[in-house]
Amino acid sequence: MQYRPLGRTGWNVSTVSFGAWAIGGTWGAVDDEASMKALHRALDLGINFFDTADVYGDGHSERLIARLRRERSEPFYVASKAGRRLSPHTADGYNKANLTAFIERSLKNLEVEAIDLLQLHCPPVEVLYRPEVFEVLDGLVKAGKLRHYGVSVEKVEEALKAIEYPGVQSIQIIYNIFRQRPADLFFGEAQRRGVGILARLPLSSGLLSGKLTRESTFAQDDHRNFNREGAAFDKGETFSGLDFELGLQAVEALKPLVPAGQTLAQFALRWIQMHPAVTCSIPGGRSPKQVEDNAAAADLPAITPETMAAVQQVYERFAKPHVHQRW
Repeated sequence: MQYRPLGRTGWNVSTVSFGAWAIGGTWGAVDDEASMKALHRALDLGINFFDTADVYGDGHSERLIARLRRERSEPFYVASKAGRRLSPHTADGYNKANLTAFIERSLKNLEVEAIDLLQLHCPPVEVLYRPEVFEVLDGLVKAGKLRHYGVSVEKVEEALKAIEYPGVQSIQIIYNIFRQRPADLFFGEAQRRGVGILARLPLSSGLLSGKLTRESTFAQDDHRNFNREGAAFDKGETFSGLDFELGLQAVEALKPLVPAGQTLAQFALRWIQMHPAVTCSIPGGRSPKQVEDNAAAADLPAITPETMAAVQQVYERFAKPHVHQRW
């Protein structure tokens, strides 16, 4: 396993970490015992950063991570998120009373006195123009409820605005082979300010696993079934905003570029690590085998310049016209 610094926290986190959305819900049926085996295997392999949220299974994901902490002695970092419990999800809801209540609930779910990293969970853009919201977070750090905080965003513009606040230690943003715009301007600015970058949806909702086909079906409660057009949340969260059929064509164009002995998923994770601004990717894992496959990507050799250029050509042909200026 490889490690990189996360912002100015002083932490070194595994370059392939663990995204806990899938073990909470909206990815089909969950099996808690399989999820726990996946979490344990992650620790076995040197993964020391786990990303969750209070809405993943209505706190279920957080509670599984609390169980992991009870069952293991190794130290690890947990990032959670707050804000999406608001209904309606409006900027006015990001006030001291609500944020404090959400954080107290997550503290209880996680069975800790302080959350390692609390992220605003894709807030309305107006929130980023309200310094009083970040003053609330600063107060919660001073009160010992949070160690650090960051923001999870949908758009590059939101990321650039968020890092203007000096207390923001990290930005979580969609970055993968099919969503490359963050590297254009934002990554350089984040590096300049010492802000960590968490690459979410690194496998593009499973597209970059190379295992999905036109015949693939998804459960009723799987966002890949109900959110393809953004009916529940931002369309860019599902298949990176790409049309599923077009995404499958792009995957077929990528497969010949994968070195022998690697899977497409491992190649996609290693591609993310090629950018030095990225702290880690946070792929999901619902079984020990998935976690093992993901973790192995951290130690793969660098991708050659020729192959990186070929990946860029695939992006420009299939994805860029449809996603680049949208997010």
